[in-house]
Amino acid sequence: MSYKLPSHFLRQVLKTLGLITICSWIGFATVAQTAEPSSVSAKIERIEQRIQTLSKYGANPEGGVSRVAFSKADIEGRDYIKGLMRQAGLTVRVDSAGNVIGRREGSESGLPVIMFGSHIDSVPGGGNYDGDVGVIGSIEVAQLLHENDIKTRHPLEVISFTYEEGGLIGSRAMTTGLGPGTLDIISHSGMTIAEGIRIVGGNPNRLELARRSPEEFAAFIELHIEQGAFLYEESIDIGVVEGIVGIRWWDVVIEGVANHAGTTPMNKRRDAMLSAAELTLAVNRVATSLEGRQVSTVGRIRAEPGAPNVIPGRVVMSLEIRDLDANKMQQVFNAIKIEAESIAEARQTPISFEELDAASPPAPTDVRMRKIIAESAEKLGLSFKFMPSGAGHDAADMTYVAPAGMIFVPSVGGISHSPKEYTRSEDMANGANVLLKTVLAIDSGAL
Repeated sequence: MSYKLPSHFLRQVLKTLGLITICSWIGFATVAQTAEPSSVSAKIERIEQRIQTLSKYGANPEGGVSRVAFSKADIEGRDYIKGLMRQAGLTVRVDSAGNVIGRREGSESGLPVIMFGSHIDSVPGGGNYDGDVGVIGSIEVAQLLHENDIKTRHPLEVISFTYEEGGLIGSRAMTTGLGPGTLDIISHSGMTIAEGIRIVGGNPNRLELARRSPEEFAAFIELHIEQGAFLYEESIDIGVVEGIVGIRWWDVVIEGVANHAGTTPMNKRRDAMLSAAELTLAVNRVATSLEGRQVSTVGRIRAEPGAPNVIPGRVVMSLEIRDLDANKMQQVFNAIKIEAESIAEARQTPISFEELDAASPPAPTDVRMRKIIAESAEKLGLSFKFMPSGAGHDAADMTYVAPAGMIFVPSVGGISHSPKEYTRSEDMANGANVLLKTVLAIDSGAL
């Protein structure tokens, strides 16, 4: 005997099966999108448009920006960045050091944060890409994750650091802390650093609240323009930064005898400027004669009394040495000092060196981070090279609290700290894509 199911029952079964199928497909699509975001890519036009908009805050007649920290232009730029962070689904706050931080929670509680970002303050008469590319690129990564509903296990934080161009103030406050007297230093804006931090929403009296511990971080990544010409001249897409060079500064004092420039014979002079000229050449000679990538520079000379008709009786000049190896820096200085002693004896002009309390030690990036960044570039079909950073960056401070890495993109002509500074939009997008893939790799346990 056959049994016929009621029609209403059949309709309900079919409806249920249909819903299950639809839900299965939706679930599959969600899982696939989260697990394999390979089709997600930075939007070149959006990055370029945002860079151009940011460049309006503090624009100068030469085509660059003078968006010095704590200025009206800096405050306007910060407000613009906060708005972009919110568009990217980030919760925005300003810490007590004035750092702007946008946060996106992770799917697993208790995991440390993956932080990435840079800065938007400029030097006086600067360009539109130094620091800006790192902040805009980081927001682009956050927005891509938000738009494509890609979940990360770890919480993410995008950061725009305070007053990078004045001594890495925001990142120092977050890591090692600011030294005595730092808050009283006059910034490029004319305000003290304490006044500036307060005006951008921080609290210079509670800087301890900005300090972060190593336990809070899974990693830190900074995207930045190279500020040199190696990538551009070699047509390489990505620089994998091996570390940020150490920097040491000295005031060099040369003592001669001031005398009448018209009545003192040439063979009777103890000319401090002549010794300074010889020492300047020696500084260059030492740095170029040693094997390696060290650099040394005399960037400032002041002759006293400074009159055209007086032989300089005293010269104060600067000396800067940079390298990724602290021992090499000391080797360069030792060789320069030997040259100085020889010059001082021959010219009868004593030379002394006073090292300034402004040194920053070499800051190697995390070896594992370099590998992840290089693999990310390779998977994207981008060329890359391992290289040092000759400029200082917030990433140097972040090495104290997190496995840190840096991604460089080319600077056209190697020009930086200038209105002529320029990085192509496709290179900015390449950097953002490497950053995205690096963040996701770290989130998946690659570190």
